[in-house]
Amino acid sequence: MPTGVALRDVREQLFDAAERVLLRDGPNALTSRAVTTEAGCAKGVLHRHFADFDAFLAELVRDRVARIIRQGADLRERAGTGTVASNLTAALTDLFGSLALAVVGLVTARDELRAALRRTGTAGVPVLTEATAMVAAYLAAERDLGRLTADADTDTLALMLIGGGHLFFAGRDGTPPDPDAVRKVVTTAIASATRFSSPAGGAVAGG
Repeated sequence: MPTGVALRDVREQLFDAAERVLLRDGPNALTSRAVTTEAGCAKGVLHRHFADFDAFLAELVRDRVARIIRQGADLRERAGTGTVASNLTAALTDLFGSLALAVVGLVTARDELRAALRRTGTAGVPVLTEATAMVAAYLAAERDLGRLTADADTDTLALMLIGGGHLFFAGRDGTPPDPDAVRKVVTTAIASATRFSSPAGGAVAGG
């Protein structure tokens, strides 16, 4: 690797390589040698920038979790547009159709990684925790806009959607579920909070 490359560029190169290995070969294949080989650099490059491989993986997880947080901001901005069901269906598909499931599997498979994340204050299961907060914030925004019932328990609904979405998307070997099936999961989960219509008579939450 050429000298003078910015630290951020090195990190991103290694993170992207790790992501490819993880998605292609699974968490058990993710080693420092596999990452540096995939990145096309010497093994020592990784250890020059990270204390050890688990520290590298912890930073990888945090970096990918930051993407979830950015997705959450985008989802909240969609409050009041389209339908609640459509927005949630798209959000779950984007979330679980990407790296999220692989990262959850990685954290589950490596005790040392979970310990490293706990030492820096990461609570719960990374990705799932942030995704739940993302959906809860969106649902709260829709409730404030009057598109969900005033008594909608947005935190519980978010847990149901993320838990159900995780189970629904997991174990499919990269084959996504039918979009209509995802929508059915969403509409069933939020049914009790969307049993009303707009003042003009048109449904505002489902669809």
